[in-house]
Amino acid sequence: MYKKRERASYSVQSVLNAFRILECFNFDEGELDIATIARKTGINRVQVAKILATLEFRGFVEKDKATEKYKIGLEVFELGEIYRSRLRLFRASRLIMEEVVKKCNETCYIGDLRGEFVVYLLIEETTHTVRVVPRVGQRYRPNASAIGKVILAFKSREEIDKIFPEEDLPVYTEKTIRKKSDLLKELEFVRERGYAIDFEEVEEGVVGVAVPIFDYTTNIVGGFSISGPITRINMERIENELAPLAIEAGKRISEELGYNIGLKAKEKIGRSLY
Repeated sequence: MYKKRERASYSVQSVLNAFRILECFNFDEGELDIATIARKTGINRVQVAKILATLEFRGFVEKDKATEKYKIGLEVFELGEIYRSRLRLFRASRLIMEEVVKKCNETCYIGDLRGEFVVYLLIEETTHTVRVVPRVGQRYRPNASAIGKVILAFKSREEIDKIFPEEDLPVYTEKTIRKKSDLLKELEFVRERGYAIDFEEVEEGVVGVAVPIFDYTTNIVGGFSISGPITRINMERIENELAPLAIEAGKRISEELGYNIGLKAKEKIGRSLY
């Protein structure tokens, strides 16, 4: 028992020491050697060297072989970009979501793909008494939801196969797409049409339409959806009112995230969007 407690304590301390080492780097001191890091953190040089070796292996620091100094690695930059991207998405979406709800009086969502699940991140609710239960923080498999399908439509086949390695798919209702082959056909249609529909596929009695959101990299970073009860939303309303509203909102949010600038940059170097 004593050894187990000692090991757990050591593991936590090692993680804390790794963070302390990373916190040594700043704009004024972008490159540091082992001796300087040991002095700044109070961690002995042997431990500093071991932790740096692990961080280097994982890409969180990089070593200049000529100077024997370390600097922040690309993995830290990528984590920062993920955080900044989410903040930008929230800021860009909020006012536009409010405008859409005023126009159609149905609930709007922003969602993203996290691993194998779609996660709902933002919500702007309708004023109707009968409404969809708020889903912020809830997770669903992407084959069933409109946001999930519209995100998958702009992912590579390799990425889709990682999420769904088998032919059989998770099922929520009788209308959920059950086979990967059928899902792939649906995704082709979504790409052509520009939006995805969830017609009681996640939850009975609930209908949704979703469009993609792109950022300055021209990659998809989330989805925007309008959702409501089947008593108010049918195919005619989707095609004539909600889909056009969603498409316009998706374009505006993407523009706020720099999509047009990124697209022009790609066009200049001869690369197409998809």
